[in-house]
Amino acid sequence: MSILITLSSMLVELAIGYPQRLFRLIGHPVTWIGRLIALADARCNVETLSPGARRLNGALSLAVILMLAGLAGWLIQTALSGWAGLLVAALAGSSLIAQRSLATHVKAVADGLDVGGLPEGRRAVSQIVGRDPESLDEAGVSRAAIESLAENCSDGVVAPVFWLAVGGLAGGALYKAANTGDSMIGHKTARHLHFGWAAARFDDLINLPASRLTAFLFIAAAFFMRDASAGAAWRAVRHDARHHRSPNAGWPEAAMAGALGLALAGPRRYGGEVVDDAVMGDGGRRAANAHDIRRALTLYRIADGLLIGLVAVAAGLWQLV
Repeated sequence: MSILITLSSMLVELAIGYPQRLFRLIGHPVTWIGRLIALADARCNVETLSPGARRLNGALSLAVILMLAGLAGWLIQTALSGWAGLLVAALAGSSLIAQRSLATHVKAVADGLDVGGLPEGRRAVSQIVGRDPESLDEAGVSRAAIESLAENCSDGVVAPVFWLAVGGLAGGALYKAANTGDSMIGHKTARHLHFGWAAARFDDLINLPASRLTAFLFIAAAFFMRDASAGAAWRAVRHDARHHRSPNAGWPEAAMAGALGLALAGPRRYGGEVVDDAVMGDGGRRAANAHDIRRALTLYRIADGLLIGLVAVAAGLWQLV
């Protein structure tokens, strides 16, 4: 049943996304989870506590939030039956996947650069990355958009699909709660270094399979794209992925960089501080532009189609068993 829910969720999200009217009416699962995390951060992350106590509080807070999210997903799935139940489950599952919205936000960066120039490109990219947009030139804006597309394909599409397939709505909800926790508190800042430690480490762990799968999807997608190279994508993954400061982000970024002949990542500026990182696709072109963003979107859409195909095959095999 989890496989059918996963396939249906992907198709629903691809077709309609998450309607703005529904968001205005009831919010979104990420916003609900975010409120819980913010509450835990305010109540349990007390600065007068020792680092060990803050780390323990962070781990316990994460465990409670994961339990609540998983229980909610399990209750929804077990309460439903028949085709009507599958439809409701698919609608719920679609809120955990970001195929459509990811492409929309990244395309807005390319459109901004083409229509409004660098100021519009910076404004659009500021909606999807945390780095300082005013410090970016056109190539920097373009690389930021492509890097975000690669990483969020793993975090926002492949990972929730993987955990939906493994654990149904409970698995998908658990993943989304953990990933939201990492986004909110999994930073090495003075406030969250200890309290967010468990969230950051757990997110690294549960994204391991998806990051590798995303890289292989990009490599496979490059076979079907005229101006991309599957061989270069594979070589970039082998040579560069392990050098990224993240144990997961390097895989999709390296595959994307190699496939498109670009050099992504490297030193970047966040919150006024330069974060040094290895280059993904070493030897590739740094001077990316709006056209390269559109090439990256084509690769992403092909990879997403391949993922849907894999889930469809799994659903078909499940029906035969």
